This record gives sequence, structure tokens and C-alpha cells, in this order.
Amino acid sequence: MYQGGCLCGAVRFEIHGRISQIIHCHCSQCRKAQGSAFATNGFVQAGDFIITQGMDALTGYASSPEQTKFFCKVCGSPILSKNSRDSERVRVRLGSIESDIRERPQAHIFVTSKANWEEINGDLPQFEGYEPER
Repeated sequence: MYQGGCLCGAVRFEIHGRISQIIHCHCSQCRKAQGSAFATNGFVQAGDFIITQGMDALTGYASSPEQTKFFCKVCGSPILSKNSRDSERVRVRLGSIESDIRERPQAHIFVTSKANWEEINGDLPQFEGYEPER
């Protein structure tokens, strides 16, 4: 099990399952939403992601007709996103998880959109868009 929450502690959650397809996304939308060079996200089965505190502090922003990004309305911490075309899974911002994460990132995506001041290092595969299996 994983535990996590927002910066101010208003929102708390648990994950009762594994995290899959962990990626570092460098698209401009993720950079803006995260306020950083990239966002590290992973998929979790929707039934395995449980808000244990602060459901009323969670608010959403429809970033596209299919996708809503959820964050704490008190401190602004990004928590997860939901896609109506993939209702079986949610995408969690790994920075909001406080437990040690066993699974590891698999790739960098949207690298042609990365911040011009960022250098990507390491051996993870890099893709211009989504990873090929998605």
C-alpha cells in the first residue's frame, strides 16, 4: 500500500495496488501544471486509489474534454487526473506519494516539448510523443 497527500495535508489518499507505466512527461501542459521541468506520473487502477481525507478539498480542472486534473483547492498540490476514455485507471502525480515507491520510471515522453533549459540524463528511453505501447 502507498500513502500520500497534498502539501497542506487537507487531502490524503491510499493506493492499494501497483503503479504502472511511470513516465516523466515533458509536455508544456504537464510543465505548467507541475510548475517544473516535467511531471512524473503513473497509472493506478481506479478502484485502488482511495481518498481517505479531504474529498471536499479536492477540485478539478478540465484540461481537455476527456481529461480532468484534480488538485487541492487549499494549497494547489496536483494529485491525480482522470480520463473519460480510460475510466478503469487514474493517473497519479508521483510527487504526492509519501511512501517509498517500488516501481520505477520507464521513459521520458514529449521530449521535443521539454524546457529549453533542461538536460535529460540517464538511460531511460526518450519519445517525441507517448510511449509506443500506449
